Amino acid sequence: MAIGLIIIGDEILSGKRADQHFSKVVQILAARGLRLGWAQYVGDDPAFITATLRRTMSCDDIVFSCGGIGATPDDHTRQAAAAALGLPLVLHAEGKVHIEQRILEMGRETGRPVDLRSTENLQRLKMAEFAEGAALIPNPYNGIAGFALGSHYFVPGFPVMAWPMIEWVLDTHYAYLFHQEPRAEHAVLVFGTAESTLTPLMEALETSYPPVKVFSLPSVGDAATRRHIELGVKGEPIQAAAAFKAMCSELDRMGLEYDKVKL
Repeated sequence: MAIGLIIIGDEILSGKRADQHFSKVVQILAARGLRLGWAQYVGDDPAFITATLRRTMSCDDIVFSCGGIGATPDDHTRQAAAAALGLPLVLHAEGKVHIEQRILEMGRETGRPVDLRSTENLQRLKMAEFAEGAALIPNPYNGIAGFALGSHYFVPGFPVMAWPMIEWVLDTHYAYLFHQEPRAEHAVLVFGTAESTLTPLMEALETSYPPVKVFSLPSVGDAATRRHIELGVKGEPIQAAAAFKAMCSELDRMGLEYDKVKL
């Protein structure tokens, strides 16, 4: 079971808005001893969103989907989630109450009378139309809930709403997973060599320490650092420490220059 993230919206793919969700979700998960397994950006294409959700709903991954759950013509996530499961869209009774409470609250704030049966307010109720059987995800910002279907959790695209809603899901439903898999990471910056030179060492480490992942990140350098390769290991703490010790020993034997990275 992995944790996945789907970020929906043409504005992200066009560059009109910079995505903030990816880095924040990684941070939210890391604070709980969890890590992101995969992520996908999807435009406002109903068929593609439906196909994406049909695929991700066929496995047991925990999936967070950000965006597209509003009631405007370019919001398709609610309909796509229902279509992916072959379920009808229905007005969620509790979700309707939340929206109506928000409408009345806005009326009190502006001092204007409210007609809950107006065309505008009936349109707002579409934000509570979810696939049959959906559960609500509370929205601490304005009370208009997101929804859950199985292990898929759908939240708005607005960070101020989405992030606390994701945290609520994790803390409410998945606290038993927190900090269950201790991990450690160690790395060095290797100077004056090519990745091809380091590849046999990386392969040998992964063979000798199967639970450990070995990684290399080449860099052209900057004002503070010369061209280098960040070479490291990550995984179960004891195995990672042993693999790192073996890696440094081999780098010494090869006569390569390196500096340890403080993580």
